[in-house]
Amino acid sequence: MTEQPLREPTLLLLTALADAPRHGYALIKEVDTISRGRVRLRAGTLYGALDRLLKQGLVRIEREEIVDSRMRRTYALTDAGSTLLAAEAERLRATADEAARRLGVGPIRPDGATA
Repeated sequence: MTEQPLREPTLLLLTALADAPRHGYALIKEVDTISRGRVRLRAGTLYGALDRLLKQGLVRIEREEIVDSRMRRTYALTDAGSTLLAAEAERLRATADEAARRLGVGPIRPDGATA
């Protein structure tokens, strides 16, 4: 892959959308969960990133609905977003495995343990 590595907020947003479409507040909560509280997106950061990802064709609007007199958009990962996320996950896995090898702890298993 010749593209630049994804920035962490982008990686976390794409990861949060990988298993199900989500609306903004749910994305903020899911990113918090995925990062174990290390990354807390603010609404302005979230919606700016979602606008950029929409323009790049990595996410799409799944549906729009009115909830409590406010527009709620639910976002979903596109095929291009899924492909990019899979490539980034593989790049990160390869880097982590090499770091583990050099430290003498073996490759990192999918459950986070070392082999």
